[in-house]
Amino acid sequence: MMEISEDSLFQSVKEIITQSREKVFRIANSTLLLTYWQIGKLIVEDEQRGKERAEYGKYTLKNLSKKLTLEFGKGFDYTNLSNMRKFYTAFPIVDALRQQLSWTHYRLLIKLDSSEKMNYYINESIHNNWNYRDLKRQINSLAYERVLRHKKNTNENIQSVLKDPYIFEFLGLKANEKNSEKDIETAIIDHIQKFLLDFGKGFAFVGRQQHISTDTSDFYIDLVFYNYILKCFVIIDLKTGELSHQDIGQIDMYVRMYDDLKRGEDDNPTLGILLCSEKDETIVKYSVLNDKNNLFASKYLLYLPTEEELKQIIDQDRIRFELDQEDNKNLN
Repeated sequence: MMEISEDSLFQSVKEIITQSREKVFRIANSTLLLTYWQIGKLIVEDEQRGKERAEYGKYTLKNLSKKLTLEFGKGFDYTNLSNMRKFYTAFPIVDALRQQLSWTHYRLLIKLDSSEKMNYYINESIHNNWNYRDLKRQINSLAYERVLRHKKNTNENIQSVLKDPYIFEFLGLKANEKNSEKDIETAIIDHIQKFLLDFGKGFAFVGRQQHISTDTSDFYIDLVFYNYILKCFVIIDLKTGELSHQDIGQIDMYVRMYDDLKRGEDDNPTLGILLCSEKDETIVKYSVLNDKNNLFASKYLLYLPTEEELKQIIDQDRIRFELDQEDNKNLN
């Protein structure tokens, strides 16, 4: 009989315990979600039988809350029962519930104002393994509204990945101080996990200051990623200050060179992203960025703005795009 080392024994026992706990959690979570869904269903059905629905429902919930709290303790106060009601209303078909998400996830999701937005955050939470805090930050920073596909009617796959603006408050850099491109690059590497979480789905880090050379020149690309959903390399050029035509020409050149020197046979064309602190929309409009579907410019913020400030930025981008579309129609 082969002797098992202490370390091997520990790892085997650890794996059994971990798997058992995960199984218990999945069963408990699934049971809790079903319980709250059924309670919500009963509350809604009872309300529908009431004559004065709003007043009737409020009165009934308060009394029900008192009785359940006396019988079962915490967890059944008026607010939680209201959430169960909203839970059933938002997900009237029990099979639509995603067991990978917890009740704390759903408490955030049921506050959203559209099913499309809700589905976006559900899919992203599962795909990226967001916990409650991750999901809360993404909702508070309007991640759904910042995804480019909601602003521009172009390639759906690309637009479903990229955002504008990006919010990098987790880098720990002060927005009111002058930060160099190297400072920002270093901070991104130091916080690469959070950066990838916010940057979009499917990104894997390849390298920083990646060297590419021709027969006559050497170049160094700030950051290189690979997106396994789009199956392509994504190169990022960091810019502080105002965006210039020279910056746009440089990222265009980098993309062409990367396709020629690094891109594999099974890879899709390389994407280039200019991450800039200031984005001049006029320069963007009258440059190759407006003509190509593999070059993008996105603004980044080193602080988390208020919801109103962020909405204003997003609305300005949307209005600007709609005006550009109208101008193009008139020209044609």
